Amino acid sequence: MQRQPAVAGQFYPGTETSLRTALSQVMPDSPSPTAGSVLGVISPHAGYVYSGGVAGRLFSRITIPDTVLIIGPNHHGVGAAAALYPEGEWLTPLGATPINGRLNTLLLKHSPYLTTDTAAHQREHSLEVQLPFLQYLRPDVTISALCLGHGPYGALCEIGRGIAAAIAEYGSEVLIVASSDMSHYEAAPVARQKDQLALDRAVALDGKGLMEVCQRNRITMCGVMPATVMIEAALIGGAKQTELVAYATSGDVTGDNQRVVGYAAMTVW
Repeated sequence: MQRQPAVAGQFYPGTETSLRTALSQVMPDSPSPTAGSVLGVISPHAGYVYSGGVAGRLFSRITIPDTVLIIGPNHHGVGAAAALYPEGEWLTPLGATPINGRLNTLLLKHSPYLTTDTAAHQREHSLEVQLPFLQYLRPDVTISALCLGHGPYGALCEIGRGIAAAIAEYGSEVLIVASSDMSHYEAAPVARQKDQLALDRAVALDGKGLMEVCQRNRITMCGVMPATVMIEAALIGGAKQTELVAYATSGDVTGDNQRVVGYAAMTVW
């Protein structure tokens, strides 16, 4: 089964040459590598013209292993609540990336909340926009792709535990990419203030606190569920340190600071 690109030519360039050029332009010439083995990251998923620089600073700092689990939010509310894309491959202008069937099998074994489903992924951009960065830096990468709807902390915690158990049994390094933008359509000073509250909890590896602060302060972090799951899984995997790599808003690009979207990049190792 092939998952066709849904937002090529919209969120990112639609041809191989133009996409490679765009990716090279958002990768720092001399990145500062993150010390240690990175277990998980939070990466933004807007159009590359807006958030590509933040994502580029993130991915250029880390070593991409040959297996990556991408977890993104379900913006459309279609399909299963915790939808794992079944075996096959995902296409972008850079080519085809295989779904890792062995990791998928282990994820389903250890996480009863997960079910295979393609409907949730058909039009969802949050996972797709991460893939070209991975392909560009690690052409032989394989992925598992999990699209999450809304759920309580308890269920997300169980999913995180299941992911950690699956990775442990898998026996090789797996990077977890939690796809999320931050505040949506706030004035830039308000967005930055709210986003800092959420990022403080994320950097502290406090998944429950992250969810609570977003709910309490009405922070429209669309990937709070994926980020919470990543944090829970990384903690079980031995996470000790975090780093907020970059933060920006759409206003930094457009000059319109009245209604911005926030973008953050964070590493966990």
